[in-house]
Amino acid sequence: MRRLFEEELDKLDNGFTEMGMLVSNVIQQSVAAFIDHDRQAAQSIIDNDHAINEREIKLEAKSFEIIALYQPVTTDLREVVTILKAVSDLERAGDHARNIAHSTIEVKGKTRAAKIESQLAEMGQLTMKMVQNAIQAYVDKDEQAARDLLTLNSQLADYSNEIIRESYGQIQQDPEVVVAAITYNRVAADLIRIADYMINVGEWIIYLKTGKIVELKLMQ
Repeated sequence: MRRLFEEELDKLDNGFTEMGMLVSNVIQQSVAAFIDHDRQAAQSIIDNDHAINEREIKLEAKSFEIIALYQPVTTDLREVVTILKAVSDLERAGDHARNIAHSTIEVKGKTRAAKIESQLAEMGQLTMKMVQNAIQAYVDKDEQAARDLLTLNSQLADYSNEIIRESYGQIQQDPEVVVAAITYNRVAADLIRIADYMINVGEWIIYLKTGKIVELKLMQ
């Protein structure tokens, strides 16, 4: 029975990791589509959004099945609960990548600002790194790596603030850029929300390691 449980837990574990990699790739693709003004790529991201949703449903179902069949306790139970909770954060992060794809389509043909788009590209790369680090922290069951996600979150907040300031400056110079500037701020906000969800994943990793539910944003 223990061997069967460990096999099922490994499958669940691998499924969560694969979903995290998928979300990371979608974020990268959505930001690239926005920067490249690639409406076709953006539409493909929107059309394939169901792939992330379906993975979430399967992992949640598998989590409940494992709890019902094997009634895990202590660390084993915490691992299942961590995945059950964190998978929702991954799915929501994927939703914000989809939002960026929608923004790509909406801003088509509008006057744009190359400097801000360069900042968004850098912010997107950092966001993708944060997702990758969160997944690796889970794979390694690394509590310190989970806490270190706060550093990337702070850097992303700095990017977002700079993009907001630069957007207002661009509008003052050229009122025609106003639609694009609003969209830039919206994309930056989507990237910040993705980062927030990765902080949630970090909190669940700490729960997995310690059994304690923490508010990572309030910790030093």
